[in-house]
Amino acid sequence: PGSDLKVTGIDFLKSENSRQHHTDGYNISSLVVRRGQPFQLRVSLSRELRAADKLQLRFGIGKQPMKIRETLMSLNPRREQDLGGWHISIVKNNGKECLLSVTSSPRAPVGIYTLNVKTGTNIYKPENNAVYLLFNPWCEDDVVFLDNEAQRKEYVLNDTGCIYVGSAYNIYNRPWNFGQFEEFILDACMYLLDKSKLKLSNRRDPIFVSRAMSALVNANDDSGVLLGNWSGNYKNGTSPMDWIGSVSILQKYYKTKKPVSYGQCWVFAGVLTTVMRCLGIPSRCVSNFNSAHDTEENLRVDVYLNERGEKMNSMSLDSIWNFHVWNDVWMRREDLPKGFDGWQAIDSTPQEQSQGIFQCGPCPLKAIREGDVYLPFDSKFVYAEVNADKVYWLVKKMNGRDKFIRLSTETQGIGVNISTKAVGENKREDITSQYKFPEGSREERKSMENASSFIRPSGLIPRSHFAAGVPMNNMDSKPVVLSETVSKTGLQLEITKQAALYPGNPLELAITVKIATPGNWTIDFAGSCQLQSYTGKVKATLGYIKETINLDGESEIQVPLNIAPDAYMNTLSLVEDEVYILITAIAEVQGMNDKLTKEMTMSFEYPPITVQMPEVARLNEDFTCAFIFKNKLNMPLDNCKLRVEGLGIFKMSTFDQGDVKPGRIMKSEIICTPTRLGEKKIVAKLTSTQIKGISVEKGITIIE
Repeated sequence: PGSDLKVTGIDFLKSENSRQHHTDGYNISSLVVRRGQPFQLRVSLSRELRAADKLQLRFGIGKQPMKIRETLMSLNPRREQDLGGWHISIVKNNGKECLLSVTSSPRAPVGIYTLNVKTGTNIYKPENNAVYLLFNPWCEDDVVFLDNEAQRKEYVLNDTGCIYVGSAYNIYNRPWNFGQFEEFILDACMYLLDKSKLKLSNRRDPIFVSRAMSALVNANDDSGVLLGNWSGNYKNGTSPMDWIGSVSILQKYYKTKKPVSYGQCWVFAGVLTTVMRCLGIPSRCVSNFNSAHDTEENLRVDVYLNERGEKMNSMSLDSIWNFHVWNDVWMRREDLPKGFDGWQAIDSTPQEQSQGIFQCGPCPLKAIREGDVYLPFDSKFVYAEVNADKVYWLVKKMNGRDKFIRLSTETQGIGVNISTKAVGENKREDITSQYKFPEGSREERKSMENASSFIRPSGLIPRSHFAAGVPMNNMDSKPVVLSETVSKTGLQLEITKQAALYPGNPLELAITVKIATPGNWTIDFAGSCQLQSYTGKVKATLGYIKETINLDGESEIQVPLNIAPDAYMNTLSLVEDEVYILITAIAEVQGMNDKLTKEMTMSFEYPPITVQMPEVARLNEDFTCAFIFKNKLNMPLDNCKLRVEGLGIFKMSTFDQGDVKPGRIMKSEIICTPTRLGEKKIVAKLTSTQIKGISVEKGITIIE
């Protein structure tokens, strides 16, 4: 008989396999494939393979791969498929070469497998024998299967995008580089999988994987990726406002294995999207406007105003964030009754513990929409974020004590304009209807009743820290589902800006008071202007007006509210966060017990950054990209930094521009060498002591 059969080499056929598996973007020397889909290997042998020969490919995962645990697959081309649902077959056998096709199970644990080949008693270990196995949205039998090529392109393969921020009626986008294919990102995700301590059998399940990652992207319990910080002081780290993508965050984390400073919600969501897309789970960033926090007990947020109409921070246990960003991931839910497949909300911003850890989700959007808040995971919490009611209280000093007077109730102000980036284009898609039925519809009422049977809506006792010890006179404490306050006299308030809100200019605002009932009315009016951070925390009080207005019959009056630049310029340089302008108005018709409150958040407006570069460039050929900014504001911008990044074109770079005086133009240039083909984006962000968030993105096509 012939000599012993030995393996002399293995070709992982990386370029063909990775093209078919949509993994050719990964910047890594190992083979990366998706589960449930065949890939080919070419094995070189010491002699021709015969019928009697024993040849076995062994794929192992984890510290001690074992067949019984389905963490060791021994694949023999001439035998039935392996226990774990893997199969192997011979495609071609000629001379000393054998072409094999391997299909992993669509339920295989995701992670790094090592391959060795056994022939008789010989074992061959290839040099780089790691094979990375990912979730597969292209495979029908994988629970993350997404039956739409355009959506797979967006939610799995797109490595750039944007995150919507601002306020409900003033939404803008922040470009964000997800960069799931960049160097070390896949390894960082594999490190997180190991760190999650998930049993290998749970690593096959996107429910466990996405929940574990929602916990690991924040550093709260497990020295995960990002340390949250909302203090306004970011001295020993990077301000959350300064990041333009996930790449430098995950690379730094992987290198140091220590939490990176600092994150806020959009940074957590951006990084979690990167991790999910990198592992092959379809994912998107979701921005909820007027997002309620900490209402799990009662589906209600209390807002306290003083007699000038100013919002009081210190009172409230709850808060309403201008916006809050989390993620949706796509999967079938085989652990739940039928009908809860599809998008699931997960959130890595540390707000509330779930099962003792800062993690949130996955929670089916359908459960939130229909009020099925008994379903796992964290459906009550997410339901409240988008559906809580808002109650305004006036806090009056009476004989040295606080008296709480209920002003009005809003049932439709929370959870509006829920937004994500549209598939295949740079547009905002409104996905509110995936989270909620239309306000006031019959389905919405049913959903609310359903949810209220699991969450206790509260009676109308203020939940303030201070109100706790106050005896309540004539207050209902029976649980009620609140209804919108309706005015008896048709009283209406409208808040508008008279001119663009450029920092350094006076803020010219106006509040219109209308009444729709004939008669002679006297109205007590108060309006205030404050600066607040996106979490709803007041940073400074800028000014207020308080007056008595007389209106005759069906008429209106416009009350101007003007704020001089000196009133807010100082705060802009002291606060390291981007601030919003909050205008609050209170009106009360005398003798009618008719009260109304209205508030509006607006953002400052900034001059743009322009990017000059060609529309098309060639692979590996240099081109120049210029960033130009003219300071059209009536104020100097101190300590300007321009951060730029172009995935597949150049690494993240920072230009220190020093102080830019009014009217001055700054110009920065970078020489770019494209290393990857296709549509690419360049992102730039300018920050200074006074303003934090001017950003721009521009596309370029790289051809051969």
